[in-house]
Amino acid sequence: MRENGTVMIRKRRKHKSLYNRIFDFFVYLILILLSIACLYPMVHILFASVSNPTELMAHNGLLLKPLGFTMDGYKLVFKDNSIFVGYRNTIIYVVLGTFVNMVMTIMGAFVLSRRDLYFKKAITILITITMFFGGGLIPWFLLMKDIGMYNNIAAMILPTALNTWNMIILRTSFQAIPIDLEEAAVIDGASQVHILTKIILPLSKASLAVILLYYLVGNWNSWFNAMVLLKDRNLFPLQLLLKEILVMNDTTATSVGSAGGVSINSVQGATAYRELVKYCTIVIATVPILMVYPFLQKYFVKGVYVGSIKG
Repeated sequence: MRENGTVMIRKRRKHKSLYNRIFDFFVYLILILLSIACLYPMVHILFASVSNPTELMAHNGLLLKPLGFTMDGYKLVFKDNSIFVGYRNTIIYVVLGTFVNMVMTIMGAFVLSRRDLYFKKAITILITITMFFGGGLIPWFLLMKDIGMYNNIAAMILPTALNTWNMIILRTSFQAIPIDLEEAAVIDGASQVHILTKIILPLSKASLAVILLYYLVGNWNSWFNAMVLLKDRNLFPLQLLLKEILVMNDTTATSVGSAGGVSINSVQGATAYRELVKYCTIVIATVPILMVYPFLQKYFVKGVYVGSIKG
């Protein structure tokens, strides 16, 4: 009987191992396919940006390697100063905007994480409501114009100074810190400022890195507020210039002149170079923010799941 039982257990283990292998195979297969689906568009754009424009226009299907090699597209993009102006403006908006975002988010999250805060639940509900309801585009535009946030740097920074969702994530992270540490600091005479700067923030580096990444990407990719609130081209961010190149280029790049501020030489074939310029500008606008991810990705999962239920 014992031998039969041992044989049955071994068979079950063998069958279970086989099922696990099959399951793991499909899991890895799905993950590989998803990775390819996410990575290929970036690879396609990169290869297209350095391909021969004539060959690129004649090519159909997947692009697995550059078609020839040329840097003419990048030369055309950098011929015009508007790209450099857009870069300068974007860097200013990203640095100032992210700093304001982090300060406001940390202050709001710290206050809402206090266990002795009066009307804490009501305040949290009022703040959360702003995630689901808004006044509409036209009233928002009129409000921004009336309070002086039209066609200036403040229009790109202050209207998006605080993201409610990010503040809730950070508040959850602050609440996960043991209360014993704060109580010990209070006994030693620490103020709320010292508790925040010496205890809360150092222990929340992972969550802070995630929130910082969210704000960096959001500010770098921001173009809607610029389209609505800015009319001076010298204040345009890079993404708004990129939008002009991708949209307006379809009708203006067929002759000598500019498409979104990028010079096009018709002798080289305006139609072919129009597409090349699009790919090059996408690469120029995307690569800088992609370079930030490798330094912050190790904090990403840890920071997002801080305060969640552990299994």
